[in-house]
Amino acid sequence: MPVFASDMLSSVTYAPDEILLALSTSGIVAITISPWIGLAVGVVTLIMVLCFRLTLRAYPAGGDYSVVAQNLGVRPARLVAAALLVDFVLTLSVSMAVFAGFVAQLVPSLRGYTVFVALGGVAVVSLFGLRGWKGTRTLMAVPTYTFIALVFIMLAVGFGRMLAGDLPQAESAAFTLEPLAGVDTAMQGLAAVFIVLRAFSSGSVAVAGIETVAAAAPKFRQPRGRNAGNTLLITGALSATMLVGLMWLASVLGIKYAAEPEAQLFVNGHSVGPDYVQHPVVGQMAEAVFSFSPVLTAVVIVVSALILLVAANTAIEGFPVLASRLARDELLPKQMATRGDRMTFSNGILVLAGASMLIIFITDAQPTKLIELYLVGVFLSFSLGQLAMVRHWSRILRRTVSGPKRTKMLIARVVGFVGVVLGLTVLVVVIITKFVGGVWMALLAMFLLYALMGGIFRHYSAVNRDLSVDPEDTDVRRLPAGTRAVVVVTSINKPALRAVAYARASRPTQLEAITVAVDAEAVEEIQKQWDAMELTVPLTIIGSPFRELIRPIMRHVTTLRRRHPQDLIIVYIPQFIVGRWWESLLHNQTVLRLKSFLAFLPGVVVATVPWRLESFNRSQVVLESAEGNIELSDLRMKK
Repeated sequence: MPVFASDMLSSVTYAPDEILLALSTSGIVAITISPWIGLAVGVVTLIMVLCFRLTLRAYPAGGDYSVVAQNLGVRPARLVAAALLVDFVLTLSVSMAVFAGFVAQLVPSLRGYTVFVALGGVAVVSLFGLRGWKGTRTLMAVPTYTFIALVFIMLAVGFGRMLAGDLPQAESAAFTLEPLAGVDTAMQGLAAVFIVLRAFSSGSVAVAGIETVAAAAPKFRQPRGRNAGNTLLITGALSATMLVGLMWLASVLGIKYAAEPEAQLFVNGHSVGPDYVQHPVVGQMAEAVFSFSPVLTAVVIVVSALILLVAANTAIEGFPVLASRLARDELLPKQMATRGDRMTFSNGILVLAGASMLIIFITDAQPTKLIELYLVGVFLSFSLGQLAMVRHWSRILRRTVSGPKRTKMLIARVVGFVGVVLGLTVLVVVIITKFVGGVWMALLAMFLLYALMGGIFRHYSAVNRDLSVDPEDTDVRRLPAGTRAVVVVTSINKPALRAVAYARASRPTQLEAITVAVDAEAVEEIQKQWDAMELTVPLTIIGSPFRELIRPIMRHVTTLRRRHPQDLIIVYIPQFIVGRWWESLLHNQTVLRLKSFLAFLPGVVVATVPWRLESFNRSQVVLESAEGNIELSDLRMKK
């Protein structure tokens, strides 16, 4: 639970903020219904948990992507994958933005630097993910269980102090909350419905992370489906209970959280001003409930920040795994399925971190802006997943005779249908109430990802068709009539002579060395040195009126290929192996360009002959001492 459920549990640290913020647009009248909004979100959470538990029974491998792919086909599965990828990015971004808010409450001097705090948080959790530290999961258990305990302790103490009559009001309770200009203060008609639905959709962020537990089912012990389902049930019950309790406590404490504090919050008839900073709702609760102990207040804030770090780690765990699965299905570049030195999907982690940092920077690390983008993917993937389950149960029911087993399947299909209706309803509400606020950007990102995955899939399919072996096609197995070796010489030095020696060792049908007459004096000196060494290999000097190097070589090789179409042309090119990264900027640039151009010529093979410079002083020691067991890290360039 600490590893995969922390995402869902941590959402209760910011879901109350979003509910109160959405209701605040209509003033204090709307705020009074906030506990009922929390209750509605809690009910939705439990229904979704029930749906996912039935899904895990049928598909212990878990995950809406797999379920949709098997029951609805590739295209709907692609849509689910796009939604989940976007949501993983937003999970990391939202967690770090809210984390920065708690840090700013604890350390007021950081209030103007929340963007940098959030970016630093992304960097830290990404570094842990890249390092693949085994102790991470054990470490995550401490803040997760501590957070759960502290929330329930805070609710119990708050309830007890309320009964005793000594529960103080929150700091923001002294403010007067005014509605935004032009908003119906009487909560009448469509305006009331819209505000309530917007608050409900904002609070539904509490269900974010439910897919994380379901998708992580393969990592649970056997029986995976049951264990993942039990974890999901416990997590859902805890999350729903905590959210309902916190919304009740926020109402009792009179907490006010405004969309535009300067325009809505007043003290003695005066605005709080542009410098007023709203503290997170959970932080305000802790200050009021534990007014007798500033230490306990600080502990609640610190643990709330830590649970957000743990939640961010679930995105670090989940995004690369999903991306690697999509890469194996040829929907993403295959590099996403490659594990790094620490056996982690490092490419996926880097992509996730980069995308999250960009979004945090664009939104100025404001949680409300980020949450506006959230939830579309959650309910889109959930709706398609439950539709796939309805199809799954319908297909099995056609082959099942009457009996208790069939009755259970009928119930499961009804639950799936309820899940489809619920998911689509909430999805429509989210789109309608938040489209202008930012949902359109999330939808656009999903569409672009969907199109990108389709293009990648078509490309890989075309490549597979192009590379497939036809037993009747003998052309690819036909041996060349002969081999003709060409050694590129730019100066008479050790690398050039090594290349000539390697070319001679291959015993080609014809061997020649070529040099381009870019500078007349230099070419004359090369010819003299060549003759003085009495090499048995002829040296061909290629003219270059425009002092070019690559084009004359390409023309010479092309002519050779045209004259001998049945032969294999091997071009030997000396290349320096440097020991420091900056040395690569000073060497081999022409070689790399020449190799890339020669690769386009049919029937031509480029053979790179490496020459290790003195700066690359590790190779010989490594090769002599490793006895074949070479670590890639030992061969990396020095600074």
